[in-house]
Amino acid sequence: MTDFAARRTMMVDTQVRPSDVTKFPIIDAMLKVPRENFVPAAQREAAYMSENLELGEGRVIFEPRTLAKMLDALDISNDELVLDVGAALGYSSAVIAHMAEAVVAVEEDEDLAREAQDALTEAGADNVILHVGPLTEGAAQHGPYDVVVVQGAVADLPVALADQVKEGGRVACLFMQGALGEVRIGHKSHDQISWRMSFNAGAPVLPGFAKANVFEL
Repeated sequence: MTDFAARRTMMVDTQVRPSDVTKFPIIDAMLKVPRENFVPAAQREAAYMSENLELGEGRVIFEPRTLAKMLDALDISNDELVLDVGAALGYSSAVIAHMAEAVVAVEEDEDLAREAQDALTEAGADNVILHVGPLTEGAAQHGPYDVVVVQGAVADLPVALADQVKEGGRVACLFMQGALGEVRIGHKSHDQISWRMSFNAGAPVLPGFAKANVFEL
């Protein structure tokens, strides 16, 4: 029988801590949330590997290092509302739920959303609201949000998501430019988001998040 608890500890000790992630709420959440319950059943044995887990159709579950470093840069506090875009099977939302006051998890694939709801319920993540709908549209009815995090790469951040970031709020996105990607943290001020580079990572661009086609004469 696989000792997933031991693998979870090893994940934190070999992938998360060495990446300069030291904030206790992140370490604590990643030690507590059973990642193996939030991946496709056929990939349970690979749940703690240091690579993105493929879900097909341009979707992945971020490797633990990428998620941990994103959360470290965002510095979420326990009075904040977080929009988790592309929650897939709910792992990122379950981790964030340990840090935030509440999480709105957006997933457009109904099968993934159904499994995510079961896993989140089993994990006791009762401060997560699962919203089924297009990832590019977010969940405006529950916002605006202190923090928005996108679980997959983007070429552009859709305007609808930028609009849901609260004034003074933050957003984390992995921007891919060819084969190279960098996670940037955006801060919203006067309705504008200013970005700064945080660290390098890689993932497929989410469906619907490619660069918008601009018509030019």
